[in-house]
Amino acid sequence: MADPRTGTMRNVALVGSTDSGKTTLVEALLAKAGVISRAGRVVDGSTVCDSSDIEKEVGRSLEAALVHFDHGGAHLNVIDTPGGPDFVGRAMAMLPAVETVILTLGAGQEIDTVGRRLMKKAIERDLPRMVVINKIDTGADLAASYEAVRTAFGDNCLPVNLPADGATKVIDCLSGESGESDLGPIEDFHTRILDQIVEVDEELMEIYLEGGELAPEKIQAAFKQALREGHLVPVLFVSAEAGTGIEAFLDAIVELCPNPLEGNPRPFEAGEGDDMKSISPSLDSNAPLLAHVFKITADPFVGKLSIFKVHQGVIKVGDSPHLDDDRKPVRLAHLFKLQGNKHVEVSELIAGDIGAVSKIDEMKRNSVLHDGTLGDHVHLRALELPRPMVGLAVTPEKRGSEAKLADAIAKLTSEDPTLNIERVAATKQTILRGMGEMHLRVTLRRLSEQYGVPVASEPPKVAYKETITIEASGHHRHKKQSGGAGQFGEVFLRVTPLEDGEGEFEFEDATVGGSIPKQFMPAIEKGVRQVLTGGAVAGYPLQRVRVSVYDGKYHPVDSKEIAFMTAGRRAFIDAVHKAKPVLLEPIVAIEITCPEDSIGDVGSDLAGHRGRMLGTDILGGGQALIRGTAPLSEVADYAGRLRSITGGAGSYTMEYSHDEATPVHVQQEVIAAFQPHTDED
Repeated sequence: MADPRTGTMRNVALVGSTDSGKTTLVEALLAKAGVISRAGRVVDGSTVCDSSDIEKEVGRSLEAALVHFDHGGAHLNVIDTPGGPDFVGRAMAMLPAVETVILTLGAGQEIDTVGRRLMKKAIERDLPRMVVINKIDTGADLAASYEAVRTAFGDNCLPVNLPADGATKVIDCLSGESGESDLGPIEDFHTRILDQIVEVDEELMEIYLEGGELAPEKIQAAFKQALREGHLVPVLFVSAEAGTGIEAFLDAIVELCPNPLEGNPRPFEAGEGDDMKSISPSLDSNAPLLAHVFKITADPFVGKLSIFKVHQGVIKVGDSPHLDDDRKPVRLAHLFKLQGNKHVEVSELIAGDIGAVSKIDEMKRNSVLHDGTLGDHVHLRALELPRPMVGLAVTPEKRGSEAKLADAIAKLTSEDPTLNIERVAATKQTILRGMGEMHLRVTLRRLSEQYGVPVASEPPKVAYKETITIEASGHHRHKKQSGGAGQFGEVFLRVTPLEDGEGEFEFEDATVGGSIPKQFMPAIEKGVRQVLTGGAVAGYPLQRVRVSVYDGKYHPVDSKEIAFMTAGRRAFIDAVHKAKPVLLEPIVAIEITCPEDSIGDVGSDLAGHRGRMLGTDILGGGQALIRGTAPLSEVADYAGRLRSITGGAGSYTMEYSHDEATPVHVQQEVIAAFQPHTDED
């Protein structure tokens, strides 16, 4: 059976834009709960969650931070997530650890792409959602802020409390039925939310329609059901700075948010392919252990720190659970609860709780801890995160530091799901890719200051890809005689373009009658694959092609693998040149939030950089959302351009969409610059 303490837990993530006041709100919660004597300030660098030197300097959260405290008989784990567009992936990665996602909005501020994407991701993961409107004491139009929420996320967004007396207090409109708020009569809002809640319970609806008395416990149960099903998105009002509504916000989390036993089950699976089966965690303390690692961080004092959520069973100091598919268990020497960058050592963590373990190098993000009885390949269904698209070519400033740089980047990419490194053979550059300019700038600074590896950076060259557009045949006879045994191999092959979804490369032996002995076919394929890597027309990787070897000749004495490898390579190049080859470039999908009066300028700028506008939504509050596509090479410096166009009022997100053929003039320039190496046979 479940440990009674599991029912007292509430796991929530605060998400939203940079200026919504999430970190200040967490400070207010910690102060109200008595964890800290007074709330810290972001501008002073004195908050619990923004603990790194870089965060204190820039005055914003760059990493997700976890705090915990008790209130009203419940134990709360609260995750403060970064709000910048460049760090939206880090915020998304926290969702598997919580039962409720709380979007934090600053009163009078527009709902940007970060908030919209995170709310959409919460829906995809079947997570209950709440909205808290912060900064209600700033004089902003609170009615307009509330209507903006309903416009963005639907009419099921209804308040459970309302600001009153000029936003100096809040009044409960879920249980209260009388009084006047700053947004209108309490009775009107009370009726609306009850109408919404009773719709999920036929028996309750019947009593309600007949004018009967609704028991508070029945209303609370129906409220939680409506929240879990997405039928209701509660809205609350607070001022973290002034403390207005903070206790009411805490009470709402405790009384209305689902505990781990009530939350929608997380999508665990075991096995692969047709043998894969679903696992629904029971949160039973006596059940087999099941815990998911959702964040990795490098702590300067305790080393690598793996942060995880216990979904089933109990985990104790000294336990030796299995990690992923490794048959060798790992020993847990220490367990921690996190309070920002401070670690509180504990002896155990029960189902539903969140904690951390240090110095286990084998752990990585999305690792699963289990007791080995749940089957092979136990995993949490993958959470799709945005793909990092903005890149910088990096090299260490000091010669001989390549290994040190590789080690540092490996540690950073293990922490950050939206950071990766790749060596592009076509351009001979090492590319560090992130979500945007700010993301990469912070990463370069960490490389220098935290890991002692200063690097030089420059814009990367465009990583084109080659492909073909029609079927064509190629042929080459390789014959070499220089005294003694010679080399001979002749290959006829056909290339055919592959459609999307058919894969990147296929190779088949279509010869008949033994025209080429079977033992030489791997050599031909090896020659073909050399061209796939090094390109046939411009030196870039070749993809989406099927190669069929249909004829050839061999010599019983002079035919060797090197001869057929060379013949296969050159026959393939010959066929590609006849197959109307094209260069492909990466295209990104881009979403831009900007003032309405900037739509024309933003659209003109996109069009001038080979981009396309696909649609525009008016968001309210003088804001618009533009959806479009553009070549990645044309938006590598988009942050600066957008700032200039919108006077700093615009923001954007982008992610990989597809590859597209380059314009003819661009292709001709790239091909003309290509200088292929001659074969040394």
